[in-house]
Amino acid sequence: MTQSLPHPPPTAGADFFPAPPTDLPYDDGEPLETPRHRFAMNLLIDSLDHHWQHRNDYFVGGNMFLYYSAAQVKNQDFRGPDFFAVLGVECQRDRKYWAIWDEGGKYPDVIIELMSDSTAMIDLTTKKHIYERTFKTADYFVYDPYDPRSLQGWHLGEDQRYHPLTPDNRGWLWSAALGLWLGLWQGEIHRESALWLRFYDPDGNLVLLDSEAAHQQAQQAQQQAEQAQQQAEQAQQQAEQAQQQAEQAQQQAEQERQRAEQERQRAEQEQQRAERLAAQLRSLGIDPAE
Repeated sequence: MTQSLPHPPPTAGADFFPAPPTDLPYDDGEPLETPRHRFAMNLLIDSLDHHWQHRNDYFVGGNMFLYYSAAQVKNQDFRGPDFFAVLGVECQRDRKYWAIWDEGGKYPDVIIELMSDSTAMIDLTTKKHIYERTFKTADYFVYDPYDPRSLQGWHLGEDQRYHPLTPDNRGWLWSAALGLWLGLWQGEIHRESALWLRFYDPDGNLVLLDSEAAHQQAQQAQQQAEQAQQQAEQAQQQAEQAQQQAEQAQQQAEQERQRAEQERQRAEQEQQRAERLAAQLRSLGIDPAE
């Protein structure tokens, strides 16, 4: 990110090695501008890797050498993009660098540069020129992690020239190559709170990191457990209510039985009184039936 680019850029395929070298350097030993730049780069790489975890036809990398010509290797002054994605390639290969002649002539389909005060000019001019004219990279974006207003993007048109992307009402930019939005997200990454550049799916859902997805799954599992507990408690309450209703019904039935028994006893008592009265009348020579 702090290295300069060769200028003017070589034309595509015009300066490849007859016999590609095998001992290319893959680390210039220079760190990214700030820890936030490094976090921002890894955030983009790791989240896309998680989003495409079931795919095996892409490569995503960042801050690694990207070799495309003999002159560029000779100068050794072009450190690779902060983030780049190449589609239609083998995903599982172990790569220390990206050499075009080793990858079937494949250039990045998407490039993102994380700008700083010292790199913004070259990111917006020389690098943009190379990505447009030599790489023919479909989508190019730039963003300064310390400036939320800095997000810009371009898409390669049919005329093979970059055309600015228009942000939507959220301020997001669409990457046709990735099928994802690029937008800002307020949050904490590695205990640093900032407006981070993140991917969003076509429905506007945040593309998560592995850790975020695991946390989300844990939350969902906890919510499901809590819902299951609530349902169990509700079922227990319903069972208790049903038992109470059954007991009340049993009590009512017992009360009805007792009332019926009392009526039967009263009827028997009335019958007994009537029989005693009839007996008394007969003892007096009176026929109770008359």
